[in-house]
Amino acid sequence: MPRPLWTGAISFGLVTIPIKVVSATENHSISFHQYHREDMGRIRTRKVCEIDGEVLSQEEIGKGYEVAKDRTVPVTDEELDRMPLPTAKAIEIVAFVEADSIDPVRISDSYYLAVDGQVAAKPYALLRKALERSDKVAVAKFAWHNRERLGLLRVREDAIVLHSMRWPDEIRSPESLAPRETELDEDEIERAVQLTDSMALDDISGFRDRYREALEELLAAKSEGKALPAAAGAEEEEEPGKVMDLMAALNASVKEARQTRGEDATVHEMTPGRPRARKKAAPAGKKTAAKSTAKKTASGKTTAARKQPARKTAAKKRTAS
Repeated sequence: MPRPLWTGAISFGLVTIPIKVVSATENHSISFHQYHREDMGRIRTRKVCEIDGEVLSQEEIGKGYEVAKDRTVPVTDEELDRMPLPTAKAIEIVAFVEADSIDPVRISDSYYLAVDGQVAAKPYALLRKALERSDKVAVAKFAWHNRERLGLLRVREDAIVLHSMRWPDEIRSPESLAPRETELDEDEIERAVQLTDSMALDDISGFRDRYREALEELLAAKSEGKALPAAAGAEEEEEPGKVMDLMAALNASVKEARQTRGEDATVHEMTPGRPRARKKAAPAGKKTAAKSTAKKTASGKTTAARKQPARKTAAKKRTAS
């Protein structure tokens, strides 16, 4: 099990569940150091006092809040520890809500909640079953790094997950970022929906970080003195300001998506235009009359066609006599 980041308890009404918080994710990003190009000397970041120029240790560094220019109010750890923080050692569930009511943009980090001792096994399983059967998620308050936070508890497989959430006032409004109103053709919308259908997947666990894999190959080759991997072909970039044929792009995208999935890549090209008008159905009485007229017309043409050869034959006989 990963090293616990925090220990405390879940407060579920009058039920207390001792837990350990462990990270639910791992960072596989490759990090680099800064170095001096001339002699490969390591470049390090040091904490230096801007007044006397001395390099300080962590024990010599304190916290402060700048209330005005050139005026900072110092705040000690002891003063912060005395601040009222009822959720300092507890994840207090305050409500249960539908999962769809939580905007994903509010979720930041994710953690697993592991039982802390055998005494926590039964109440832990009880909360997990309650969340599963109710099809709800729990909204909770908890404190971390001297700050009260908002959290979301849900079930993933057999474990309870804690998602750290941002407070409502921390989410910026996207109103000013939305594009102005624009007209869309119904055929364009229909093709876009077809594109979403052709790209639909039930499982996304197969995606990999291809950039990291290529970077690992590059570093391995350089460390072993081998030839560097061939560079990937650069994709053609759209020229800035170039007017895009939206329907052509949609048609090509649907075709490409179907080819990728091994499906029939035949795409019936659609061009923007006015919605096709549907023909109105004629009333039953008019339909019957129209059919009757059509039958009579067809019957009259057939009779005339039959009589015409007989008239020609009679005319030939008269000419011969």
